[in-house]
Amino acid sequence: MKEQRVEAVERALSILEAFGEERRTLSLAQMAEETGLYKSTILRLSASLERFGYLSRDEAGLYRLGASVWRLGSVYRRSFDLGEHIRPELRALVEATGETASFYVREASERVCLYRQNSGHAVRHHLDEGVRLPLDRGAAAHVLQAYSGAQDQSSKEVRRAGYYRSIGERNPDLSAVAVALLGRDGSLRGALTLSGPSSRFTERAQNQSIGLLKATSERLSKRLV
Repeated sequence: MKEQRVEAVERALSILEAFGEERRTLSLAQMAEETGLYKSTILRLSASLERFGYLSRDEAGLYRLGASVWRLGSVYRRSFDLGEHIRPELRALVEATGETASFYVREASERVCLYRQNSGHAVRHHLDEGVRLPLDRGAAAHVLQAYSGAQDQSSKEVRRAGYYRSIGERNPDLSAVAVALLGRDGSLRGALTLSGPSSRFTERAQNQSIGLLKATSERLSKRLV
């Protein structure tokens, strides 16, 4: 079946995707640079986004995300009903290991970073909550695939071991380990991950982290339906 795409919608979404933790406000020129769209196109689309509350513009002409984005994000997170349980555990993992702790969920052929607690180190693996990443690279990606019913040999090995370790798969300087988080009914809820620079998050540190991740997953599983 031929993929159906609406170009105007994709352009509008690319404007919203231009914002991030390090890009909370953007000028028209910066938005054009980030999206590759003409300024005239951005002005036309941003007017509609402002009308529906997805963008706002201050007196200096700088754009920022509007309240509607926060509203939808809150609805999305509440639909999982996990944050109150997972966030404290992520903080505990960071305190115990010094590395960044994350919780990913699967959405079709991508994974979404739903919750995240960044390491306190100046050099760290940093991503924003809500970021979408491929499902073919990275420790969390392999775990999500394995526990979604994949029957390839790699996925079988992940289920047997109970974890996946990635070294430089998505980023050549990044290492990560991940385990599955299952509900009490055995359903996949997501993947718990610890990640950090390979120079610091060594094989020894990874091995120690696997036990912590598994223990965290077991505790959380008892609280989730």
